[in-house]
Amino acid sequence: MIKLIGVALIVLGVIALVYQGITYTSREKILDIGPLKAEVNRERTIPLSPVFGVVALAGGIALLLFAGRRS
Repeated sequence: MIKLIGVALIVLGVIALVYQGITYTSREKILDIGPLKAEVNRERTIPLSPVFGVVALAGGIALLLFAGRRS
């Protein structure tokens, strides 16, 4: 179980370091008057700090090392 969590943290850390954020598109109504309707697509970004990536990566490696010594 600890090895699985360690691998998951390593994967999350690498993804956070490579992509540095999650971008998604949302639709928003800008006009809704009777039969007239208009929507706009807006891109939003959730930034991921490189510090988060490094901490997750280091934590995953530490868990793998701890699980290897414990067995």
